[in-house]
Amino acid sequence: MQLTELEALDAPRCEELLRTCCDAPAWAARLTAARPFGSVEALRETAARELAVTPEEDVEVALAAHPRIGERSDSATSRREQAGALAADEDVLRRLAEGNRRYEERFGHVYLVFASGRSATELLDLLETRLDNDPAAERRVLRRELAAITDLRLRRLLEQTP
Repeated sequence: MQLTELEALDAPRCEELLRTCCDAPAWAARLTAARPFGSVEALRETAARELAVTPEEDVEVALAAHPRIGERSDSATSRREQAGALAADEDVLRRLAEGNRRYEERFGHVYLVFASGRSATELLDLLETRLDNDPAAERRVLRRELAAITDLRLRRLLEQTP
């Protein structure tokens, strides 16, 4: 899709497409209302700025749309992003599942990480490191990871990256 096509969509369809990048309803609505952008870079900058001020309730909705790292998903996007994790051997997948469980018990939500291009072992190491974060520090990390995932998905939506 080209930026001009996204900008020409009616608001509900635009929000629907943006929510494939980040399933935060208020974020998608604000981004839709901010059109036109004029350039992909302006869209990406606006998306990042809006995501940084997105209320926690909206972030929670977005988190609920993400599968656990290392678990198979019906989403082609998630399978593509987690290709490294999904190719892991059974021991690493078991350790990821255990780490996911501990993370969710500690922080109350799914372990969110920018997984594209990372191996399962790297994702497991990051998970184990992040388990030592206090809740406020982890929330800052989570928001950075969500922003990176969202930016990658926006670029893919607008055919800016493979």
